[in-house]
Amino acid sequence: MLVLLLLHLVAALVAPLLVRRWGPRACYPLALVPAAGCGWALAGTPSVRDGGAVVETYSWIGQLDLDVALRMTTLSWLMTLLVGGVGALVLVYCGRYFSRDFAGLPRFVAVLVAFAGAMLGLVLADDLLLLYVFWELTTVCSYLLIGHSTERRSSRWAAAQALTVTTLGGLCMLLGFLILGEHAGTYRWSEIAAGPLPGGGALVVAVLLILAGALAKSAIVPFNAWLPVAMAAPTPVSAYLHAAAMVKAGIYLLGLLGPALADVGPWRPVVLTLGLVTMIAGGWAALRQCDLKLLLAYGTVSQLGLLAVVVGAGTADAALAGVAMLLAHALFKAALFLVVGIIDHEVGTRDLRELCRLGRRAPVLAGIATLAALSMAGVPPLLGFVAKEAVFAALAEQPVVLAGVLAGTALTVAYSIRFLWGAFASRPDVAPTEIAPAPAAMLAPPALLAVAGLIAGPAAGALDGLLRPYAELFGAPHEHLALWHGLTPALGLSALAVVGGVGLHAVRGPLTPALLRLRSPVGGNQGYEWVTRHFDRLAIEVTGATQRGSLPQYLGTVLLALVLVPGFALLTTRPWQHRIALWDSPLQLVVGVVIAVAALLAVRARRRLTAMLLVGVTGYGTAMLFVLHGAPDLALTQFLVETATIVVFVLVLRRLPERFSARPLRRSRWLRRAIGLGVGVVLAGFALVAAASRTATPISATLPELAVVEGYGRNVVNVILVDIRAWDTMGEIAVLVVAATGVASLIFERSRTGPRPRRAEPAAPRRDTRSVWLRGGPTLNERRRSIVFEVVTRLIFHTVVVFSLFLLFSGHNAPGGGFAGGLVASLALAVRYLAGGRYELAEAAPVGAGTILGAGLAISVGTGVVALLAGETVLESAKVDLPLPGLGGPYLVTSLFFDLGVYLVVVGLVLDILRSLGAQVDRHIEASGKSERGLVVDLEGDRP
Repeated sequence: MLVLLLLHLVAALVAPLLVRRWGPRACYPLALVPAAGCGWALAGTPSVRDGGAVVETYSWIGQLDLDVALRMTTLSWLMTLLVGGVGALVLVYCGRYFSRDFAGLPRFVAVLVAFAGAMLGLVLADDLLLLYVFWELTTVCSYLLIGHSTERRSSRWAAAQALTVTTLGGLCMLLGFLILGEHAGTYRWSEIAAGPLPGGGALVVAVLLILAGALAKSAIVPFNAWLPVAMAAPTPVSAYLHAAAMVKAGIYLLGLLGPALADVGPWRPVVLTLGLVTMIAGGWAALRQCDLKLLLAYGTVSQLGLLAVVVGAGTADAALAGVAMLLAHALFKAALFLVVGIIDHEVGTRDLRELCRLGRRAPVLAGIATLAALSMAGVPPLLGFVAKEAVFAALAEQPVVLAGVLAGTALTVAYSIRFLWGAFASRPDVAPTEIAPAPAAMLAPPALLAVAGLIAGPAAGALDGLLRPYAELFGAPHEHLALWHGLTPALGLSALAVVGGVGLHAVRGPLTPALLRLRSPVGGNQGYEWVTRHFDRLAIEVTGATQRGSLPQYLGTVLLALVLVPGFALLTTRPWQHRIALWDSPLQLVVGVVIAVAALLAVRARRRLTAMLLVGVTGYGTAMLFVLHGAPDLALTQFLVETATIVVFVLVLRRLPERFSARPLRRSRWLRRAIGLGVGVVLAGFALVAAASRTATPISATLPELAVVEGYGRNVVNVILVDIRAWDTMGEIAVLVVAATGVASLIFERSRTGPRPRRAEPAAPRRDTRSVWLRGGPTLNERRRSIVFEVVTRLIFHTVVVFSLFLLFSGHNAPGGGFAGGLVASLALAVRYLAGGRYELAEAAPVGAGTILGAGLAISVGTGVVALLAGETVLESAKVDLPLPGLGGPYLVTSLFFDLGVYLVVVGLVLDILRSLGAQVDRHIEASGKSERGLVVDLEGDRP
């Protein structure tokens, strides 16, 4: 099963390349991927025929007890057949439906294949959290498919509405899963269903939240409005997502959870009531439609209501009828959507008022549509009849529900006839419609689906044996699937529904005023627009009341809440120890006083540069505390970070006023000081409480030995970063890469990956007998140059770079590491820039910052991948002995390469900052006329 999911992922990734090369014909080989899933399910039929299951489990996130748990039972077997089989046919259909010049075809095909994979994962997932992951993947893919035609407002609106409704339902469902899983003690559904369920109000709340997600996904009232609007998508999307796959996800979830949760209080009332309302409202709305695709869309809403009723009824007979109807609906509705796609493709319209005599001009297409529509209407000998009769028999003991289903079934017959009449009948007041012969590749998929519904009807006995194990989860079913049960009440109800539907179609003329009048006073789209409009208005009001554009106000609100809420709890409980050691040595007191004085002076400072330097003193003082506590590695890192921060501040302050703006009023000033003092006291209290609240043995006690044994290093801090907690470091350097990209995007007006900057030579070179210590020095104005600075920079630069490499290589056993080494190398580049300007920075680092960042991240990720390919844990360190005799048995630890990636990411980040906040700001200053006259050098190679 995991192989199938990975196969879909690979196919989705290569699909754009295949489509660009072969055009729409690439859909044919891509159709083999979902077809493989269908074939695998067919091959696994013996394993699930008697109620068995195919199970695969792979460890994923051990700390969360989250595994890739996959399980195929009878219900998921049926859904796998539909997802794979219909998906393969739709892709074959796409091969002729789309032309090579269809906008965005590579992306469309890739997302369609990805959706098939996400839907396959959804129906095979046994873990509720994993199911939610695939659930939301189908939501995202459907959003991209529905809104594929981005130039059309209707497509964008439909995609946004589908995303909003289904995502909101998905979030409710996730909360329900969390409540259910936490109370049951596991998120593995097979284990939850096998054990006793947790009782009480928590289970009721969980069921209601899960139902909200399932009903929203399957367009059940009040979430039904998004499905008809989603018909803005291309027709193959409608045939797959909105007939056979996505909208079935909610029905599948009802069927999956029904055996365990159907007896919970709100389940049956909610599902049966909303399902009946949806069935009747959708069928009635379908009779008003003139667009064939919209007619089928509202018919789909109606049929989904029927499926919700029978699948959610919670009885064995209803469950058997429900899965039979699930199969029948997928076959006939997907076929009808594909038929509409052919009509629209060949004729150019779907309006039944403009179509006439298509039955004579396209008899094969008309035959396919007739088979599918008869199955939808429940006419023998098709599978739709078998399933509809089973539904009537299953609901015989619930007369109210049965009456509602009967009325909805009559409406189904009526709009089925309306579809055939509107698409293929002859009408005297309409000119005959010309239609070109449809290609075989477009006719074959709907034909296979329609014929499958015809064959499955007489083969209902064999189908009963395959689907019965699912129904037996509710108990022993009394009914069975068969084409002929004799003269039964269910047969009479089927005949009554057909007669009622024919009668409704016969009086369609006099019925038209009633169809126009009998409708909801507030339509689904109107309700959605009303809700979203008022939510937008509420958001504007809340934003206007709280977001006043004042950063001090925002920060003061946050800090004041910190002081009042946690601070009050801290003051009332007083959980700290009575005896507190203020310092271990007098030097700590001295450093603490220096930090406090610097902080107070920074608050009172009037100049920005002065305040920044005083804040830097607090940082250096913190580093001194690390030194006094015996943490040289932390102290080194703190010193380097503080220095780099000061450099960045200096670069930014060039574009800001020299002094702060006017100070606030005296009352406001004292309020700010009080808040700052309160925050300091509260955070100090938190630190004392956290330090005194430990009851377990600190894990740090075992880290020194673990660092040597597992990480092969004596520097515990560095081993933690590159081995024990390497995943954390991986996330942190990824954040650094994103931060660098953000900084560059805010500053650069042009690509930051352009050509290496060239020095613009003056028109008449002048002779200069002085020594040139830095090549970028002559590009600066004489008043900005410092020969001493240039000389010192030239003398120490290479030594500093070598020292940074020393820190990189020695950091595993001594203070240093990739982060510290990268900061040292970055400071060396900063010195080159400060001494010689942006041209000198380009001379020192002729490589783009993006290249360095990408290389660093690739090396770090590659280290983990290599360990995984070697059969070890991701990012696990390995010791490699070097065959160098006479050197005392030197060795290499593989985490050094991970540390090298960290080194490069840090260098790339600082280089990006220097080129954006430094070199690029220089260009802005010069462009605005604030630079001195001199030689102007373009960072990206443009001559002045």
